[in-house]
Amino acid sequence: MAKILILYHTRTGNTEIMAKAIAKGAREIFPYEVDIKRFFEAPKDLDRYTAIIMGTPNYYHILTHNISEFLEELAFRKVNLKGKNGAVFGSYGWSYECPNILLEIIKNKFEMNVIEPILFVKYTPDEKGIKECQEFGKKIAKTVKETKKPL
Repeated sequence: MAKILILYHTRTGNTEIMAKAIAKGAREIFPYEVDIKRFFEAPKDLDRYTAIIMGTPNYYHILTHNISEFLEELAFRKVNLKGKNGAVFGSYGWSYECPNILLEIIKNKFEMNVIEPILFVKYTPDEKGIKECQEFGKKIAKTVKETKKPL
């Protein structure tokens, strides 16, 4: 059965709000399981997910420790994400390098099929931002439905 995993990191709650709105949108289209976890709670068996969506805030132009540690562990364990659907979202204040860095890593290092563009929301998502997140979730769910393979 196809599954979507949404991983995120947050300090102020903005990225978490986005993750929940993306999940809500995905669940409207996608009749299967949509899991939401923080990066430090990520399941070890990522191979059971058809799509992995990753959310990052932008702090001082670098990925947070939790996200970097997660990516390093995947590389160390040689986790194969090649061909899985992937997407990135992020909240930001004045710049938005971190989501771009994360996208490049999952696209080039892990060879995921990246669903673009990245979803950016400035500061705390307002009503418009929540709707953008829900639409992003729907877009990913539609892609997964069209490309899913039985697991």
